[in-house]
Amino acid sequence: MITLREVTKRYATRHGLTTVLDALDLTVHPGEKIGVVGRNGAGKSTLIRLLSGAEAPTAGRIERRMRVSWPLAFGGAFQGSLTGADNLRFICRIYGQDAKDKLGYVDDFSELGRYLHEPVRTYSSGMRARFAFAVSMAIDFDCFLIDEVISVGDERFHEKCHEELFVRRSDRALILVSHDGEYVRRHCDVIHLLADGKLHRVDAAPAAH
Repeated sequence: MITLREVTKRYATRHGLTTVLDALDLTVHPGEKIGVVGRNGAGKSTLIRLLSGAEAPTAGRIERRMRVSWPLAFGGAFQGSLTGADNLRFICRIYGQDAKDKLGYVDDFSELGRYLHEPVRTYSSGMRARFAFAVSMAIDFDCFLIDEVISVGDERFHEKCHEELFVRRSDRALILVSHDGEYVRRHCDVIHLLADGKLHRVDAAPAAH
């Protein structure tokens, strides 16, 4: 379970402190599919960063009793001078996983070929995203974080990502943030609208839109 209690996030701007998230309360149960919709700039990506642990809240508390992924297809934390394979080994060490069991899967899923053994800094943005998604699928997470609609690679690869996440891991929890209400409606059981720093539970995507 993931629990947010009175979670607030403020950033310093030239005009003073700006409150992006204001005393949010949210509980995510194992296997639950949570959708968060909102306009650009509403704080959706900030919420995902807090949930992943990439940032800390200004106030409030986040408790994670599930293993939570980083935002899917996010490759910003990779060490550019290391190869993809070496980055995978390092990540597996952090999560207590056996890299030998994961390397073949990531090689096959990412479709990087020989580039898996080249430095990540040589990857194009698409290659980096495919690698990041493959690594996300290789680690045994209980909850997946999705920032906006997944559009990794071409349509064929997109379909493969959809199969891995929404079909083969249908028993896992996920938190999907997007401005696309229809996409959220298709994949989520519970939908919240993020507006003016607050989460408002709604019954359907059209109401949130």
